[in-house]
Amino acid sequence: MVSPRGPPRARPTDMTTPGPLLPPYGVVVGVLLHLVVYLVAVLYRDDNKIKKQDAPGLCDLHCCKDEPIRNGLIGQKPPSINPERLKDFGEEDYLNGDVKTWEMKIVSRNEELLRDALSRIPQSSSRTSLSSSNKLIRFEDISAAAFKIQCGVQKTPCMYSRLSKQYGMDIYLKKEFLQYTGSVKERGVLYLLTSLPQDQQRKGVIVASDSNFSMAVAYHASELRIPVFVIMSTSTSPARVKMCREYGAMVISYGTTAKDSQTHARRLAQENAYLYLEEEDSAVYLSGLGTVGLEVYEQVPKLDAVIFPAGGHCGLLAGSAAALKHLNPRISVIGVESESFPVLQQSLKAGHPIEDQACSNHHFYGDVSGLCFGSNSLQLTGKLVDKVVAVREEDILISMLRLLEYERATVDAEGAIGLAALVAGKLPELKGKRVAIVICSGNLELHLLQQCIARALTLDNRVCRFSLVLSDSPGDIAKLLEILAREEARVLDIKQEHTFVTSELFTVEVTCTVETRDKIHTAQLRNALLERYPTAAWTER
Repeated sequence: MVSPRGPPRARPTDMTTPGPLLPPYGVVVGVLLHLVVYLVAVLYRDDNKIKKQDAPGLCDLHCCKDEPIRNGLIGQKPPSINPERLKDFGEEDYLNGDVKTWEMKIVSRNEELLRDALSRIPQSSSRTSLSSSNKLIRFEDISAAAFKIQCGVQKTPCMYSRLSKQYGMDIYLKKEFLQYTGSVKERGVLYLLTSLPQDQQRKGVIVASDSNFSMAVAYHASELRIPVFVIMSTSTSPARVKMCREYGAMVISYGTTAKDSQTHARRLAQENAYLYLEEEDSAVYLSGLGTVGLEVYEQVPKLDAVIFPAGGHCGLLAGSAAALKHLNPRISVIGVESESFPVLQQSLKAGHPIEDQACSNHHFYGDVSGLCFGSNSLQLTGKLVDKVVAVREEDILISMLRLLEYERATVDAEGAIGLAALVAGKLPELKGKRVAIVICSGNLELHLLQQCIARALTLDNRVCRFSLVLSDSPGDIAKLLEILAREEARVLDIKQEHTFVTSELFTVEVTCTVETRDKIHTAQLRNALLERYPTAAWTER
């Protein structure tokens, strides 16, 4: 059946001519503009990335919100140090003979590695690893150091002490032994390490000693992810070696003396392009130590005097004096050193550092017994420090005892030497004044702690010993103990000798060690015993 509409119509054919093959002019311009904007964005992003790599901030390394914080630093453990980076380790039990080594050449001397980073800071003359000019540090340098290390070290308290009434003055103790490594040296070390160029931070640093300086380098270099190597002699205390390894450093035992370790460290630094560090009086290190003076001035208003440990390593004294005298020239700055080796006093008198002073008791005195390490510190001390006094070893021991009893602070000789000046009565002009004492170190080895406390109790007339001859009959020892109990003396030890006695037969020699309250109590006990036993002999301290 045919549709009424008829056959379907054919679609009309497009008879127009084809358009141009190129896109319109506006499209071309738009594409070019997008390309230019993309190139500018890429170049700007790369430039910012280079700037961030060249100048990382200390707080960027330490103050991350997503990381656990420990002592103001990131709690994340630093990456492990590959031992194959060292050539010829020496005596190290970590290396089992399968270490691969390769040669590395130094482009320039180690002494010039800090030149770029420290060119804006006036620096002192140096005899070790840092290039510096013989200029004194400025207050601006110390302020810059305080700002840069604020995230990496503790702002330790400066508290009023119960010892004030005993010595007739207001005493405030700046407790720098509360730093993570137990030493004020952290301040100078952290500023020193953060001032290193990025290239040297990647290569690493090396030190050679068991001092507080080395411990601070080990800890803060690890926290900053700088490879750190510590060379220690085989005579170093095992506890110190363990502690240094726990801080994150690779410890190498080499040589029997400190000189052997230093020689080995310098050779490794030269062969592997490490920066050899040792404690010195560069402007950077002194500026970091000088931040103590800033904090003391801020924490204790209306100060009259501040007492610092001195000795050969007088960087803390010199740097802090620069800060305090700038803030208030009327504040007296006093240094204290040991009578056994008055290195600083002799150097000031001679006008140059004295290096031939020997110390036979290094383990007790620690860094205080070091040689005078630079003319910059000496020049600052001579210009800014008001007084330097020397104290006896006995005064230092009693000072350690006072801090343990009154402040519950276990400190070493370097930390206690400032208070020792008051114990010895060397500063009578400070009576009735407000005085701050810097307790800078608390790294006393355990085997020395017991000896120091026992000796201090004897020097303080609180432990005494006497001997007497009694008849070897029942009841005589009991009568002696009755007298001691009546005089409230505490018996620590009692011994009886029957065989080697030069007196009459059937007698016994009794030796007693007792504890008393003080010197007056000891005198009362002595009089009571001599009244009953005239032949009693007291062992002099």
